[in-house]
Amino acid sequence: MSRKSPVARAWTAEAVRRIDADFNRSADTHLIPVELSGYPGIELYLKDESSHPTGSLKHRLARSLFLYALCNGWIGAQTPIVEASSGSTAVSEAYFARMLGLRFIAVVPTITAAEKIAAIEFQGGECHFVDDPKAVHAEAERLAQEVSGHYMDQFTYAERATDWRGNNNIAESMFRQLAQEPHPIPRWIVCGAGTGGTSATLGRYVRYYRYATQICVSDPEGSVFHRHYADRGVTAVERCDSCIEGIGRQHVEPSFIPEVVDRMIAVSDACSIAATRVISERLGRRCGGSTGTNIWACARLISQMAARGEAGSVVSILCDQGERYASTYFNDAWIAQKKLDLAPGVAALREFFAGERLP
Repeated sequence: MSRKSPVARAWTAEAVRRIDADFNRSADTHLIPVELSGYPGIELYLKDESSHPTGSLKHRLARSLFLYALCNGWIGAQTPIVEASSGSTAVSEAYFARMLGLRFIAVVPTITAAEKIAAIEFQGGECHFVDDPKAVHAEAERLAQEVSGHYMDQFTYAERATDWRGNNNIAESMFRQLAQEPHPIPRWIVCGAGTGGTSATLGRYVRYYRYATQICVSDPEGSVFHRHYADRGVTAVERCDSCIEGIGRQHVEPSFIPEVVDRMIAVSDACSIAATRVISERLGRRCGGSTGTNIWACARLISQMAARGEAGSVVSILCDQGERYASTYFNDAWIAQKKLDLAPGVAALREFFAGERLP
């Protein structure tokens, strides 16, 4: 059956309707204030993307990627979907593939947390494991050809698939929810560098609406993104040893647009996981490791704002649920195996929330 036939067009129209209906049934995610009693005039908020149906920020991306591929005519009624993912994007894409009755295969590194693998399979997806994380892109492309499927390729299309001018993207939602707050135009928005799509959306949005808000990208120390930001000639590193899933890459992804980023902060794995545990304590529920990376960067920015006597708001993202990392970031035996010392970071973050600036 030709994808251009009336039957194919009718299937595409119904697929788009189903995705839009799913969105229409969903409430927006909450913007959670985080108490900063020691920093008068400065507010910290977390956009809780863990409350999406698939439990992470990647739910927005997966919805946009499916709509983009459908409207480009790349997906038909019998098209298997293949994605290269460290976990969360695959969980969300599996959700939408099942909604449309399509086979979904996630190409994932073997080191991916068991909880994420279970979440992909719960949504009806299949997992295809690759020992070398560097090979997931090539293997996903090869596998898509083998099964006559479509390689979704979040790393290339993340910044294209999202409508950065509006259409309820994460930036538009943040600013709408800040409207009644003391500082409705944030001084900083902090996000991680995964595909690069979120920072591209945020950076474009604030420029389009002429806001003075600056975009800070938090990045694992082992990642290439902050090196590329400092020197555009650096496009890859020999390896990215970070254990923070979902962010940090060995090579610069096509969706990363450094020109719309105002600052990058590199964060060690130990500090990221320490911050993950501390913010989980303060919120009363577990958050994922990329949220901890964001929190460490927020603490640094807020400390510097306080030192300069500045007031304003800082907004970041609670990226996903911490239950997916029970066997890793919240497992002391795993931490010991990775030879990570969390104590200094935990102490520094607890002192920060008590009013002591981050050193």
